[in-house]
Amino acid sequence: MPAPTLGEVTAFSSLPVREVRLRPGVEQVGWPFTLGPVAQLAAEGLELSELTILVGENGVGKSTIVEAIAMAYGLNAEGGSTNFQHSSRPSESGLHEHLQLTRGLARSKWGYFLRAETMHGLLTYLEEHPSPADPERPYHEYSHGQAFRELLTTKLGHMAGRGGFLVLDEPEAGLSLLSQIALANQLRELRSDGIQVLLATHSPILAAIPAAQLIELDETGFEPRRWDQLLTVALYRRFLADPGYFGLD
Repeated sequence: MPAPTLGEVTAFSSLPVREVRLRPGVEQVGWPFTLGPVAQLAAEGLELSELTILVGENGVGKSTIVEAIAMAYGLNAEGGSTNFQHSSRPSESGLHEHLQLTRGLARSKWGYFLRAETMHGLLTYLEEHPSPADPERPYHEYSHGQAFRELLTTKLGHMAGRGGFLVLDEPEAGLSLLSQIALANQLRELRSDGIQVLLATHSPILAAIPAAQLIELDETGFEPRRWDQLLTVALYRRFLADPGYFGLD
C-alpha cells in the first residue's frame, strides 16, 4: 500500500490547528501585508506541526504572525487563555480577522498565549483576578524569568492530559541559558500530552528542540530550515568564536 500523501495525513490530523490561510476575498492593502512573510502566508498558507518554531530578525513579522494566529484561535492579544479579556493598550494588527484556521480532530479547543512584550500586564491581571483553578500566586515577587517559568508550569499542568494549543512569543526574554535549556526540554515533552506549540524566538537553544518544524523569516518571506542553516545559529557561532568580528575589541 502506498504511503499517504501530506494532504491525506493532515486531513485527519489531531492537531488543534493544522493549517493557516487567508480568507478568500481579503483585500491585501497596507501593513501588515507589506511584510514579506505575511504576504507569503496570504498567498500560500502555512501548515503547522506539533511544534512549529518561527525564527528571524526583529521586524520581519514573527510576532505579527504568531499574534494573529493566536487571536484567530480565540486567545487574548496580550496573553492568557480563551477566557481572558485583559487589555491595557491595544497594539495588535487586524490580521487575525482575515485568517482562516483549519482545525484538526483535537479533543481540546483550549489554548494559552504567552508573550514577553505584555508579560507584566498579564501577571498583574492574574494576581488581581485569581481563579479557583489557579490559586493566588505572587508573580511580581519573582524575577521575570522565575515568574515566566512558574506561570508556564501552572498552565501546562492545566493542559496536561487534555491537550490544547500553546502559543509563545519570544519566551526566552529574561531567561538565562540554563533556563532556556530547561524550557526547551519542557516543550519537547509536550507531544506526549497532546499539546501543540507555536513558538516565535531568536534563541538557537529553543530552535534546537528535536523534531521541531523550523521556519526562518526574512524581509522576502519564509522558508523551512534545518537548525544548522539558521542565520541566528551562524551569528551566535561567529560571535562566540570571535567577539572582535562584531567590533567588541
